[in-house]
Amino acid sequence: MDKTYFLTPTSSLTLVIVISLIFVFFGLYNSKKYQGLNNYLTASRNIGLFSLTTSLTASALGAWILFGPASAATWGGIGSVVGYSLGTAFPMFFLIYLGKKIRKEFPKGSSLIEFMRRKFGKSLFKLILLMTIFYMFIFLCAEVTAVAVLINYISGTKLWITALIVLLSTLTYTLYGGLRASIFTDSIQMIVIGILLFISLVYIISFTGSDFSFEFIKKKNPQLLSSSYTSNYTAGLTFFIAVAATNLFHQGNWQRVYAAKNFETLRKSLIISFFVIIPIVFYMGFTGMVAFSIDPNTRPDLGFFVLLLKQQKELLSLFVIVLGLALTISTVDTLVNAISSLIVVDGKATFNFNKKTNYLNFSKNIILFLSFISFIIASKGFDILYLFLLADLFCCAFVLTVFYSFYDKKMSEKTAFISIVLGLIFGFLLFPTPDFSKSLLIGIIVPAEYFPSFFRQNLLFWSFLVATLGPMISWKIK
Repeated sequence: MDKTYFLTPTSSLTLVIVISLIFVFFGLYNSKKYQGLNNYLTASRNIGLFSLTTSLTASALGAWILFGPASAATWGGIGSVVGYSLGTAFPMFFLIYLGKKIRKEFPKGSSLIEFMRRKFGKSLFKLILLMTIFYMFIFLCAEVTAVAVLINYISGTKLWITALIVLLSTLTYTLYGGLRASIFTDSIQMIVIGILLFISLVYIISFTGSDFSFEFIKKKNPQLLSSSYTSNYTAGLTFFIAVAATNLFHQGNWQRVYAAKNFETLRKSLIISFFVIIPIVFYMGFTGMVAFSIDPNTRPDLGFFVLLLKQQKELLSLFVIVLGLALTISTVDTLVNAISSLIVVDGKATFNFNKKTNYLNFSKNIILFLSFISFIIASKGFDILYLFLLADLFCCAFVLTVFYSFYDKKMSEKTAFISIVLGLIFGFLLFPTPDFSKSLLIGIIVPAEYFPSFFRQNLLFWSFLVATLGPMISWKIK
């Protein structure tokens, strides 16, 4: 039996093309006034409160919020929703303090990696650079895959078509206008996202009535809200650690730290973004708990769509496509420019090419190559969650050592290197296999029955926890 879609492929494809071209137009039009490497990397360090706030918020969100929080909520309960929300927003709060310090000590910088290159030697700097690019590349793949799957779910449009349109349109204005174009289009996209999310909330509440409440969830699935439900705590901490750690290495955030016209603008923008992000991610997770409580057979990651598209209204389907595109393109342009900027700024120290090498052009070629790989992955509809979790593990192993070194002037490169390696080893020993049933240590090296069930059933949590805290063991090594 053929699946019934909400829209025809022609209708959805037309909307995808129109919306994408609108963002291309705005990006190119704005970029004509702001050319040069300073605009490409740091928007000439002159971005005001509104633009910086909307850009920080839009870049932190993405198509993943339509799937991830709702899915996590069905098994991790309220804890996972809170952890997801705080983990996504926490870097904004943290960047207030780190941003002030790094802008003061390195006022003409444009990346975190640049700062680390001055702190440590080439070997550790290259390791951090590789990890950061790897994480953002996985994020890029996830975003393009998510929006392709979304359009396919609504209309049956082939994955490769959506992926191609989104990548081509975003690359067109981002590689031309750089950070300035990304920030300008982010402002427009965030306004669209905010309006559409508010409309969706009003509609879902009016349609579901009393079902959209904690009382209903408590009645149908009390464990999701129970203080004695272990997964509430482990899932919450897992998502907080993983999401917070990875976002602290997001070059897009560091570009915006430097792009603010002054620290007071940066501080206010980060605070506002913090308080905007939390309710948005919480809302998306809450829809997952409600949808699961209404129908336990609901596919976990489709909770938001199940509630919103219950009556299969064509108008709401168009609405979801616009929302998904705004979320995706705002994130993809940030990732594209972030990766490109790292190669421009740190390429000379990394590759040691001919002195005449144009690293801006070189970075654009690298971006085109990575985008092609992203296109292939998205076209196949690969589930890259596991790869995403692996990237999270890398960030967890790096995070404390890297940021602690900001304050410990005596930390040597050797100490930092050893601590990071220890974190990776500890994390990999407990990191679950793709079926999440065992890990290298628990179930392969040592029989699983020798470990308490609390360890066996929460391998992801323990792997992230030990990868994050493990490096502290070697901090006093000289």
